[in-house]
Amino acid sequence: MKISKIITLSILTTTILLSSQNSLIQKAKKNNLIPIPTKRAELLKIIDPKGVLTKERVELGKMLYFEPRLSKSSLISCNWCHNLALGGVDGVPKATGHTWLGNPRHLNSPTVYNAVFAKRQFWDGRSPSLEDQAKGPVQAGFEMASNRKLVEARINSIPEYVELFKKAYGKNVKIDFDKITSTIAIFERTLVTPSRYDEFLNGKTDALSKKEQKGLETFIDKGCVTCHNGIALGGDMKPFELRNKYKYRDVGGFRGDGKNMIKVPTLRNITQTAPYFHNGMIWKLTDAIKEMSHIQVGYKIKDKDKKSDEFTLNIKPINLTKSDIENIREFFNSLEGKKPKIIYPELPRSRDKTPKPELENSTPKK
Repeated sequence: MKISKIITLSILTTTILLSSQNSLIQKAKKNNLIPIPTKRAELLKIIDPKGVLTKERVELGKMLYFEPRLSKSSLISCNWCHNLALGGVDGVPKATGHTWLGNPRHLNSPTVYNAVFAKRQFWDGRSPSLEDQAKGPVQAGFEMASNRKLVEARINSIPEYVELFKKAYGKNVKIDFDKITSTIAIFERTLVTPSRYDEFLNGKTDALSKKEQKGLETFIDKGCVTCHNGIALGGDMKPFELRNKYKYRDVGGFRGDGKNMIKVPTLRNITQTAPYFHNGMIWKLTDAIKEMSHIQVGYKIKDKDKKSDEFTLNIKPINLTKSDIENIREFFNSLEGKKPKIIYPELPRSRDKTPKPELENSTPKK
C-alpha cells in the first residue's frame, strides 16, 4: 500500500512539473521568444531566403573572412574584431583597428555569431543586412582602412582566388568589391549557435535546470522580453534610457540613430561576449543586468486609441532585486550555443602584382 502511494505521488509530482514546464514554454512563445528551428529546411528559410548558400561560396567566404590582405596593412581581417574563437568578439571595450586606432565613438564590437537573425546591423542600425554591413569595416579608416579599388586589386592579383570565384559563381563572374564583401556575408550567415534554450522551447522540458527556468520566467515577467525577443533575443532598434541615464553615457558620446534608438544586442552567448553595452564599459554580467534594471523599463505598445491616430506605451519599471538578477544570470547560461566547427583556412600566396601592405595612417586614395 505504501509503495503504491509513493508511486502515485511520484507520478502526480512529475505531471505537475511537466505541466509547469510546458506552461513556461507557451508563455515564452507568447512573448515572442522564438527558438532556432531544428529542421534544416526551416532554418534555411530564415538564414538563406534568397538561396545563395552553396558549399563553394561558404568556403570562399570563410577564406575572405580570415583574409588580412583585405585591409590596408594586410594585417587585419574580419576575424580581428569578430574573433570566432572568442565568442565572435574581440574582448576589448572599443573596436581597435588600423595602426592601433580605436573607434572614435568608443563603440564595442558586437558578436558575429547569430548576426543573421538581427533585423538591423551596426549600433545605429544603418545597415539592413549582413551583405551591406560587410562593406563598412573594410573601408573605415579606424578599422581595416582599405577601399574598393585596393580590395579588388589584391584579390584579383591572386590566381587561386580568381578560380575560386569562378567555381562559386560561374566563369563570367565580376570579382568586384560588392561580390567580395557579399561572399563574406554568405559565410557569416552560417554562424548559427543553437543552445539548450532552443531545445527547451522546442519541447525538451529537461534542457534547462530549475534555476534556469526560474530565470527565464523572471526574464519574461520583469519585461526584459520587451527588447530582447525574437530568434536573436535582440537585433532590432529600440529606445534607450527610458527610465534613467546610462551611467557611462558620456564615454564616446554615442546616442544611437539620432532618435534615441539603439540596436539591441543579441543575448545569445552573452556569457562569452564581455565587455557589455555599446561602449563596452561594463565587464561583469550581473552588473550589466543591474544597470539595465536602472535605466530601462518594460513596455508594450497599446492598440491605437479609437479617438486618435496615436499609439500609447504601457510602461512598467523593471525593478530587479538581487535575487532576480541572479536568476536571470543563471538563465543566460542556457544561451551558450553549439558553434559550427571552423577550420582555419590556408590562404593563397601573394603575387608580384599584389599591392603591398601600407602601414601608415593616411587613407589610401580611392
